[in-house]
Amino acid sequence: MKKIPTNTILYYFVLFTLILFSLGPIILMFVTSFKLKVDILSDSSAWFFMPTLQNYAAMLDDRSLVNNVSNSLYVAIVSTGITLLAGCMAAYAIVRYRFWGRDTVSMTTLIMRMVPPAVLLVPVFGIWTFDYEIDGTLNGIVLIYTAMNLPFVIWILQSFIQQIPIQLEEAARMDGANPFQVFYHIILPVIQPGLAAASIFTFRIAWNEFLIANAISDRSTRTTPVYIVNSLTEYNIDWGAIMAMGVLLAIPPIIFTFVASKQIISGMTAGAVKG
Repeated sequence: MKKIPTNTILYYFVLFTLILFSLGPIILMFVTSFKLKVDILSDSSAWFFMPTLQNYAAMLDDRSLVNNVSNSLYVAIVSTGITLLAGCMAAYAIVRYRFWGRDTVSMTTLIMRMVPPAVLLVPVFGIWTFDYEIDGTLNGIVLIYTAMNLPFVIWILQSFIQQIPIQLEEAARMDGANPFQVFYHIILPVIQPGLAAASIFTFRIAWNEFLIANAISDRSTRTTPVYIVNSLTEYNIDWGAIMAMGVLLAIPPIIFTFVASKQIISGMTAGAVKG
């Protein structure tokens, strides 16, 4: 019998441990969402209990939650679309055009992404409330999320555009293509994997962000993270409902990531050689 090397055993042990730490909270959340409150608080029914859909029914019947989910979808989708549109054009301009301060602009975009959102909380609240008067609006939340994610999108797309041979654009111009046609028909198909990766990042940030949304939203424009935190009280915490809420709110990012990841694969196999 062939002896298994110690390095292999150690490798799989570390791999299994990482998987357990990653999936453990997700499995616990999923299982707890099917428990009644009495089962959650009982030590004897950790794994053996009568599953129920009562928590999910309560969440789906909550009109406030439905409204907050709609707000989150609007904010995440619109901010992602605007960020990708502005980011890909800005990245293309930084890479392909020669202008004074180009390197400074490129480095500044990355430095801006390093600023923690908590640092922006007070100035954003003051400007959005007293100067622009767009606090309590979904478009105000979209604007700040776009500003937060735009530097990273520009930075990540620059590396994709730099890998595109300039000869492709020159050949398109020789065939009579204008700058917009070159960008739309040559650049965008090639950087499709980068756009998909940036969209996943941007959507996830906009969907999960709490701090700024809690500061500049009101009762009608709250997003789902704000709703979840506000549902926690000092005297009553319905863990079953919260876990069911977490499962339901994990579905849109999973679907978005799945769709975007397929675009990454198709972009790698197509790109500039697409016929």
